[in-house]
Amino acid sequence: MTKNKRIKSLLKIKKKKSGRDSSGQISVRHQGGEHKRFLRKIDWKRNKIGIKAKVVAIEYDPNRTANIALLSYADGSKSYILASQKLKINDYVVSSPDADIKEGNCLPISKIPAGVPFHCLEIQPGKGAQFVKSAGSAAYIQSIDGQKAIIKLPSGELRLFNIDCKATIGQLSRADLANIKLKKAGDKRNRGIRPTVRGVVQHPDSHPHGGGEGKSSIGMHPKTPWGKPALGKKTRKKKKYSNKLIIKRIN
Repeated sequence: MTKNKRIKSLLKIKKKKSGRDSSGQISVRHQGGEHKRFLRKIDWKRNKIGIKAKVVAIEYDPNRTANIALLSYADGSKSYILASQKLKINDYVVSSPDADIKEGNCLPISKIPAGVPFHCLEIQPGKGAQFVKSAGSAAYIQSIDGQKAIIKLPSGELRLFNIDCKATIGQLSRADLANIKLKKAGDKRNRGIRPTVRGVVQHPDSHPHGGGEGKSSIGMHPKTPWGKPALGKKTRKKKKYSNKLIIKRIN
């Protein structure tokens, strides 16, 4: 990674919400206290078709797990994209249907051979990348039939996509992120994560699992503090629009 002069047009200060809604009440627990951060504007659509871009820097982004790459286009503009594992400074990348199968190049699914890893996958053509964006992840094409492609996602799920959806070649960087251990409680606090207290050690007025003499088990079906089912309860909508596109689920 390299330190590069900050480009103000690509940065904005991340507003702290600390898990609170518009009225100031806590709506999401265990959030707050994070370090001041800048949000980097990532180019998810890669709309500069056919214009080559040079990789000026590979940078750390505190808001996401993968590293990011700063691109400088031939027309003088600059943008950030997610950095793949083998992308290096001074490499050239391009977004085009005729692009080579090379790290960092963006092209439609129909042009990507089976077995080649890719990331930043669109759900709908032109909508921008929404799938496969976390560190070390990659998806693979299983087969193409007509206007649909069967793609294996990092979770193991098989799903149908339109062959006109774009994706970027390569496995994402920082594949060893899972091996990094946090050394102290302050590391969690700097990431905006406040302590979580188990329900069984709380007062019965505070949590359904609370109360009892000595050490006691839950003693009921696991619940949230508000009495809703938890720990394994499926929350996906049964009539979700994308259910028909899923060929094989992960569970």
